[in-house]
Amino acid sequence: MSANQACLPVDTMCRVLEVSASGYYAWQRRGPSRRAIEDAVLTERIRLLHAASDEIYGSPNIHAELRDEGTRVSRKRVARLMRAAGLRGVSRRRAWVTTTRRDERQRPASDLVNREFTADGPNQLWVADMTYILTWAGFIYLAVVVDVWSRRIVGWSFGETMTAELVLAALNMALELRKPEGVIHHSDQGSQYTSIAFGKRCKEMGVRPSMGTVGDAYDNAMAESVFASLECELIERRSFKTKTEARLAVFTWIEAWYNRASCYPTRLCC
Repeated sequence: MSANQACLPVDTMCRVLEVSASGYYAWQRRGPSRRAIEDAVLTERIRLLHAASDEIYGSPNIHAELRDEGTRVSRKRVARLMRAAGLRGVSRRRAWVTTTRRDERQRPASDLVNREFTADGPNQLWVADMTYILTWAGFIYLAVVVDVWSRRIVGWSFGETMTAELVLAALNMALELRKPEGVIHHSDQGSQYTSIAFGKRCKEMGVRPSMGTVGDAYDNAMAESVFASLECELIERRSFKTKTEARLAVFTWIEAWYNRASCYPTRLCC
């Protein structure tokens, strides 16, 4: 009504809208309610948290961040304010992973995990997998080793091809950083993980290989989850002109974002 006062009398607009003129003027004199002020302050904090996450976080993660800061607010309220402010997080899509089937003459390791991706402490159970990243100059491949207890990526490597050397480099990085004793290393049955070189390295370092069934993504679900995060938080939102640019972006995502993210209860700094 205020925007149209120059064109129409207030009394006329009130009559059409079936409200009293005195009620309209009383509303004008009143300031915003306490709830509206609190919502405005909270919305600005939500905007900052959303921007700090590179616009990745949705209402569940924003709510977790607010809770960690000591702000008591319901998740539904956070979702309502984000909708009103036009703020959205990114949604996960399955990261497509291509691996090479193992030679059937090679005998894979037993499945020591059976889809029970739990651990009582660090360096008890690691999961590993590979994925690819498309650039204008072609593909690069990424191998990772993830600690189940903290969900941190404890080993990773890049390569131009999907070879045993790629997964060995990721394993060696994890071994150097963590120096585990008797850790279980769980993967799929790709030829890289069933290679002689990989098996020899595991035996040398006291690593216990474990492998799921062929072609069943659920047998390595945690590693798939990491790649799903990489896909929706970085790869789908960026276009890489060079392989070097892609490597730098993924390195930054791993070390400066994924391994340091605080709002995921299972991403602990260990």
